[in-house]
Amino acid sequence: MRRSLLMSLCSLVSVGWISTEAEAQKVHEIRLDANPEKEIFRFSPGQVNARPGDILLFTAVSGTPHSVVFESKGLSAPAHEALNGALSRRSGDLSSPLLSPNGAEYRMVVPALPPGSYPFFCLPHRAYDMRGLLEITK
Repeated sequence: MRRSLLMSLCSLVSVGWISTEAEAQKVHEIRLDANPEKEIFRFSPGQVNARPGDILLFTAVSGTPHSVVFESKGLSAPAHEALNGALSRRSGDLSSPLLSPNGAEYRMVVPALPPGSYPFFCLPHRAYDMRGLLEITK
């Protein structure tokens, strides 16, 4: 009995019905850059296509302090809760702590969000339109 069960499981794995490997997490590096003299205030890249479980690595490269704040407008209650839960050491609702000095990093694991667009911005540089977009794909 055990042997036939084991053989059945091996067959299912070999034809791909059961996955034996978890999909690898992808790390997306997003640079936060501000240079008032050159009128540069940006997240680079400005749009990140990610899936739940991926890692977002925000790195302050110039013009600190910076932050990452997700827009609350249009968020469902479950998405709002999931984003807040993914933001460790939050400084406020949907907000990372301030990133300072240059070179400071902030990691966030993308939570289980439905596919769609999730805009974010840098609070200290919001008046300069420093914003980005997290696009969740399946």
